[in-house]
Amino acid sequence: MPRPKPTPRRRGHSPAPPLPSPQARRRRPGQRTLQEIRKYQSSTRLLLCPGPFALLVRELCLLFTHGVDYHWQNTALMALQEAAEAFMVRLLEDAYLCSLHARRVTLFPKDLQLARRLRGPEVGGT
Repeated sequence: MPRPKPTPRRRGHSPAPPLPSPQARRRRPGQRTLQEIRKYQSSTRLLLCPGPFALLVRELCLLFTHGVDYHWQNTALMALQEAAEAFMVRLLEDAYLCSLHARRVTLFPKDLQLARRLRGPEVGGT
């Protein structure tokens, strides 16, 4: 296939300026974060990767059973992961309410500690 011939340039003229690239849309601060929150709230999939979570569960099981290796069913691991994620989401919601009560938007570790303390002793927790 023959190449098209270049257009001849006239003397004394500079080449045409490049076309401006389309700029990314400027958004207000926090808008992207809120969009991401809505996306995750509407989805039903788990947020943690199942592989590393299963490894963590098996490691903790070995630690508390003094080396006895138990086999885990996939459904048991999924149920445990579902419960762990629900617990973490509830804890983060409460901690964020603590930060809002202190008239802050940023979540600090002391907010998490206060939320855990206000909840009282959890079942099976220390």
